[in-house]
Amino acid sequence: MAEKKEKAVEEVVTLAPKVAEGEEYFAVAHIFASFNDTFVHITDLSGRETLTRVTGGMKVKADRDEASPYAAMLAAQDAAARAKELGVTAVHVKIRATGGNRTKTPGPGGQSALRALARAGLKIGRIEDVTPIPTDSTRRKGSRRGRRL
Repeated sequence: MAEKKEKAVEEVVTLAPKVAEGEEYFAVAHIFASFNDTFVHITDLSGRETLTRVTGGMKVKADRDEASPYAAMLAAQDAAARAKELGVTAVHVKIRATGGNRTKTPGPGGQSALRALARAGLKIGRIEDVTPIPTDSTRRKGSRRGRRL
C-alpha cells in the first residue's frame, strides 16, 4: 500500500479585518467613569459587537482603588492591547458619567483612561460625552434639606 503524502497547507488566520494599506480601522471606546469604578469597553462601530471590556476593578485588589486614575490607566492599556491584536487602529471615544438623577461629571478615571488609549498607539477620532441627562427626573436621593454631614 502506497502512502499518500499530503502537504499540509497552513493558512494564516488573523482576527483583523481586511483593510487597505494606510487606512484606519475604527472602533468605539465606551468609557464609563463613575466614582466607584471605571469601565473601558471597546466595540465595533455599530456598538453591537464587543471587542474587549476591562474594568478598573479587574486591575487592582483594593475596592477603594477601583475608580482611581491608575486603575483606569491599566484597564485602558489592557483594552488597547487587545483591540490592537484584533486590528483596530483608531477609536472614537464615548465618555459617560453615572448621569440620570445622580452626578453628571465623570469620575477620576475618565481622563486617564482616555490618555492611556492615546498613549497606547490608538488614534483618537471623535470624543463625545454621552452621559444621560434627564429632561425631568425622578426624585433625587436624600431629604428635602439634603444630605447632612
